[in-house]
Amino acid sequence: MIKQLAIVGGTHGNEFTGIYLLKKWQDNIELIQRGSFNTETVFGNPEAYQANKRYINSDLNRRFNQVELENRTLTGLEEVRAKQINQQLGPKGDPRIDFIIDVHTTTSNMGPTLLLTAKGKFYNQLAAYVQMNMPEVVISCDEDHKTNQEQHFLSSIAKHSVMVEVGPVPQSVLRHDVFEQSERMTLLILDFIELYNTDQLPQFPVTIDAFRFLETISLPLNSKGERIAMIHRDIQDKDFAAIEPGQPLFVTFAGEEICYQGDTTVYGSFINEAAYYDNNLAMSLMEKVTLNCR
Repeated sequence: MIKQLAIVGGTHGNEFTGIYLLKKWQDNIELIQRGSFNTETVFGNPEAYQANKRYINSDLNRRFNQVELENRTLTGLEEVRAKQINQQLGPKGDPRIDFIIDVHTTTSNMGPTLLLTAKGKFYNQLAAYVQMNMPEVVISCDEDHKTNQEQHFLSSIAKHSVMVEVGPVPQSVLRHDVFEQSERMTLLILDFIELYNTDQLPQFPVTIDAFRFLETISLPLNSKGERIAMIHRDIQDKDFAAIEPGQPLFVTFAGEEICYQGDTTVYGSFINEAAYYDNNLAMSLMEKVTLNCR
């Protein structure tokens, strides 16, 4: 039974959609309340929002590993903010909040994507319900192989969580379609939890398709750590499309193609995400999987 739920927006200060959705819901709280559970809202990183940055010192959504939360010597702004949010919603391991929805946007052409943070029938049926009512949603399994204690996402404070990820939208920009898709997906998650709590779940398909994270690949660098290539035009904006062995992934500034060296078909996500340039990350590679829903 899920009794206490939190919706988080603004974990990244320049992802405006979640922040303005929180403003809307705070003014119309009935939109996110359901009969069997209580919903509250949390503004993840208001300081970064005021500075119009993703973060001030470090990525807040990477600060919630159990070991780091317990390390009192970490005093960066996001490290302190993580401990505050953990105290407000947690503590992780024995949380006050049963379920967290963390609302994000991306500059990548991922469309509306539901990120599952754990495995199991509950998550598979949640994904199926969202996709039944919003067929354009892509299901992505992101670090669902890790235990809750190991995960570093904000949403991992709760025992159960998902992340809403919609794009493309530039940083520090609002787009009507992305705003609507983010809101619709979030409300469908709330509806599913209400049906789950009240034992009124509908009939689900036997299976649904999803993508599971394999690895992250970096932009090509020279010996000085300088970028020497960019995402190939045949890959750009093709999130969740097949990438075959030998297919060009990058092109150098001199025009030389750099190809995928793997021996199996994979799928890209977060392709050319602007926020990941600080770490020279090019994309995530995924495998296509089947989730059992009954």
